[in-house]
Amino acid sequence: VYIIKVTWSNGATEVIYRRYSKFFDLQMQMLDKFPMEGGQKDPKQRIIPFLPGKILFRRSHIRDVAVKRLIPIDEYCKALIQLPPYISQCEEVLQFFETRPDDLTPPKE
Repeated sequence: VYIIKVTWSNGATEVIYRRYSKFFDLQMQMLDKFPMEGGQKDPKQRIIPFLPGKILFRRSHIRDVAVKRLIPIDEYCKALIQLPPYISQCEEVLQFFETRPDDLTPPKE
């Protein structure tokens, strides 16, 4: 689970918690919704940032993989919000970063 500090344009800040699988789901939604910007027709036209794919690993490696993904996740979030507003402010992105009920009771570990 990644802890993300979200700062909205009005200055409000919130802390949210997201699993890697949720980032991956968002990425798939973005590539489906914006095929041109995702480079499906011409890879040189891609502006949607890359996100490392899912990895199958043993339970003992969960923390190691999570730590290795920390910088790519940070870079992905920063790149995503720098995209043109029609992407960075689309419903899928806004919903991803909005506080959810489970953010109010964060994971214990």
